[in-house]
Amino acid sequence: MKYIGSLLIIVFITACGYKPTANYAKEVLGERIHVDVTISRKDPKNSVLIKDAVNESVITRLGGKLSPKETADTKLFVKIGSTSFSAILYNKNGYVTSYKAKVTLSIKYITKNGKNESFSTTGEYDFPIAENADGTTNSVISDSKRFEAIKLASLDALNEFVSRIAIKGMK
Repeated sequence: MKYIGSLLIIVFITACGYKPTANYAKEVLGERIHVDVTISRKDPKNSVLIKDAVNESVITRLGGKLSPKETADTKLFVKIGSTSFSAILYNKNGYVTSYKAKVTLSIKYITKNGKNESFSTTGEYDFPIAENADGTTNSVISDSKRFEAIKLASLDALNEFVSRIAIKGMK
């Protein structure tokens, strides 16, 4: 019975013309994508994290292949607009227990046929910090938490970019 139910769902999804957003985005951007992340002099570590996040997003979200500039269907130029952290939750003693990381990226893409467009996207990521038994916290964010939060907020910003591109591919 499970088999028949699964088969009906698959038939329904394929019959209604469903396509994942990655397919639409791939129609706009192509298969081979070159990524160029501008390294910030103020924050070079974050630039490297964002480059890794962009590369990961191209491979996993878009199903694309990273390629050299000369053979790319599309060139992505990414620059960090800003990164910020803000306290979002406090415990009963007034100590910070959670933060929100916010990353703004400026993204420009140029396709092989000369079409280019720029976007500014924002991603967020909420994360907790450890609370001690006495109710205090170390409100200083560790480097590892900070880097993880920036990477995940960047992936969120890139998801917004992929969604915008997919909408263009649907038109």
